[in-house]
Amino acid sequence: MFLTISTTGTVERPATDLGYLLHKHPDKAQAFSTSHGTAHVFYPEASAERCTAALLLEVDPVALVRRGKGKGRGGAPDSALAQYVNDRPYAASSLLAVALTTVFKSALRGVCAALPGRAEVPMPLRVEVPAVPARGGAELVRKLFEPLGWSSVTAEPVALDEQFPEWGDSRYVQLVLEGELRLADALRQLYVLLPVLDDAKHYWVAPDEVDKLLRAGDGWLADHPEQKLITSRYLSRRWGLTRRAMERLELVRLAEADDLDVEDVDNAVDETTDTEERPVPLAEQRRAAVLEALHTAGASRVLDLGCGQGQLVQALLKDTRFTEIVGVDVSVRALTVAGRRLKLDRMGERQASRVKLMQGSLTYTDKRLTGYDAAVLSEVIEHLDLPRLPALEYAVFGSARPRTVLVTTPNVEYNVRWESLPAGHVRHGDHRFEWTRQEFRTWAEGVAERHGYGVRLVPVGPDDPGVGPPTQMAVFEMTEKEAKAA
Repeated sequence: MFLTISTTGTVERPATDLGYLLHKHPDKAQAFSTSHGTAHVFYPEASAERCTAALLLEVDPVALVRRGKGKGRGGAPDSALAQYVNDRPYAASSLLAVALTTVFKSALRGVCAALPGRAEVPMPLRVEVPAVPARGGAELVRKLFEPLGWSSVTAEPVALDEQFPEWGDSRYVQLVLEGELRLADALRQLYVLLPVLDDAKHYWVAPDEVDKLLRAGDGWLADHPEQKLITSRYLSRRWGLTRRAMERLELVRLAEADDLDVEDVDNAVDETTDTEERPVPLAEQRRAAVLEALHTAGASRVLDLGCGQGQLVQALLKDTRFTEIVGVDVSVRALTVAGRRLKLDRMGERQASRVKLMQGSLTYTDKRLTGYDAAVLSEVIEHLDLPRLPALEYAVFGSARPRTVLVTTPNVEYNVRWESLPAGHVRHGDHRFEWTRQEFRTWAEGVAERHGYGVRLVPVGPDDPGVGPPTQMAVFEMTEKEAKAA
């Protein structure tokens, strides 16, 4: 995967200024490690009249498969051979875009301490990318780049096979851009538009991609005639993210039209005055109650048993008081979604050392779960058949034996307050039972007595005087005698 950036200069303003702007010395060949290979920067030519910087990305196909986990083109689980035999090492894509931000981070921000002010001045640029996948052909390439100030946009289709011209052209083009632009603007445009042309990304598109798009598109995306296509493709056609980005881009456009700051346009709500508050979702209230109980217990090493898609694990990670967090679920698919939510493949080493996701059944003893300060079973027990509860009880309270155990479950008496819930129906199709407050108390007290714990019941959500709270939580604390024995 290859890209070159060239410029010309004079004695007063030599072309080798490009090395200062890129923060890479023309006399050195440098290598940088990326998550999917190695990026090399070198200068095929460097004189006062003409200077060319080259970025060569060597993609490691094995790393791409291991880190991709089925995401993006070439990572589909039903096409194992395509994971290794594909165009990713050769054609410019989101892999090259990520390498640009890794290698030329300061240049993308327009920062150059060695030559103050030089980064703000347009310079003659020629950008060449030998192979760009263009879903939409050469016409789409011109539609994307010509409105951005390039005086010449050349997208030469690459033949499928030069020996057989009758086969026609491939979907790849040889891209050449020429014009006078700021280097930072050119790099930001490439960062956004290379994956847009490819119409694929090698990583999971999370909500923070909206912020990345708006930062890289600052100054040009809000007024681009193909704004909707760029936004949709960059965000992998995730409609919710695309809509959010389009709304923020419209604010930017309106602000620029009136020469105002975005904050001055988006001022319908005065945060200094009281406004009507939305009800806090019950799931958030549940997580808040669990966090408070864990803080009270002084727990630092926590098990989330039946972690599902990782919402509680994510909340625990944000609190540095929790030094080790383990999410356990029987569903491999749920653990995959949790890994995406937590961005495990992009998490820093220190943060990654605090969290672990494991596949396991809560109705079987598991030595990996022993020795922890606390365990949480949030909305878990009601998904088990009642005859399986004793097995879960022994696995958690008899075998793992954390000092604190938190169990939350719906209060069936509160169901009459849900207007949308038909009479006699449980809250979720997979719930095998839902208990009254007394039924839950009887079960919790029996568990505590059998395994050497004390227990108290805590309401979660609004405590209705007639039917109680929507969720009930049991807080089990190991007795002092049992704790000393442990």
